[in-house]
Amino acid sequence: MNLHYEMKVLFGTAHTELGREICAHLGVNPVDVEIRRFKDGEVFVQIQENIRGRDVFLVQPTCSPANENLMELLIMLDAAKRASAKRITAVLPYYGYARQDRKDRPRVPITARLVADLLTTAGADRVMAIDLHAGQIQGFFNIPFDHLYATPVFLEYIQNLPLKDELMVVSPDAGGVERANFLARCLGVRLAVADKRRISHNEAESIQIIGNVSGKSVLILDDIIDTAGTLMKAVDALKDAGATRIMCCATHGVFSSPALERIERNMNLDEVIVTNTISHQERIKNNGKIRVLSIAHLLADAMQCIHTESSVSSLFVIRE
Repeated sequence: MNLHYEMKVLFGTAHTELGREICAHLGVNPVDVEIRRFKDGEVFVQIQENIRGRDVFLVQPTCSPANENLMELLIMLDAAKRASAKRITAVLPYYGYARQDRKDRPRVPITARLVADLLTTAGADRVMAIDLHAGQIQGFFNIPFDHLYATPVFLEYIQNLPLKDELMVVSPDAGGVERANFLARCLGVRLAVADKRRISHNEAESIQIIGNVSGKSVLILDDIIDTAGTLMKAVDALKDAGATRIMCCATHGVFSSPALERIERNMNLDEVIVTNTISHQERIKNNGKIRVLSIAHLLADAMQCIHTESSVSSLFVIRE
């Protein structure tokens, strides 16, 4: 680290395992932060060492419980700003409230923009996140935003799979075609699309497969698995269309109830691969279909690049 100000890494209670893993990759000790709750539930934060003039990185996914973790992050940002940190980067492996990114019906909020405003007001000078639900969320910020992709992590794993049949990548909806098409190009395989008709945010009415998946191993690529209701319908539709092996890759394993039960029960689904942007080790330890890949090295490398003012994009697979 050649700059005159030192890197300091802090993390909240949302994902301490990831924070420690990032620090191990960077070769730094995490800053000790006291975080506790008052009797009425309010968050108390005190940074236990001097960070004046330091390059501070706050690692905190705003996953469930979203309100608790978001508020904790905002208070940590405020504490770091008032402690005179030179620069503060908010690292959100999972950016909560991202699914409401536009006003698509009367009298609804745009929570993705609200969270952007809150982060900036609280003291963030820069933001980093992985696989936003919608790329345009970057435009809600007037500060630098580093949008990373989990694609390199998935590529490394998929390329080592012993597949008996030809592989195809499947987009679970029209909105994910660009993401899925990019992975398909990287792997040198063809693309199919599961065209769905929604009746609510968490439920699809029907799914039709566009593309010939008969006799193929298929990989569904998505950004989030929430209740897994739509995923199960896509899996069944792919099986009916003749797919031989069905896998799913998703960056963020939210796994709201009854997602884990649905994944375990569906005999057509062979494997689910997620990253550890969200802490769910205890919840999935008895689910043999789920494999978790670490994105700690991805975040650590990006944080190092930001600290040394070098290019972040040069390290990762970039969308053309």
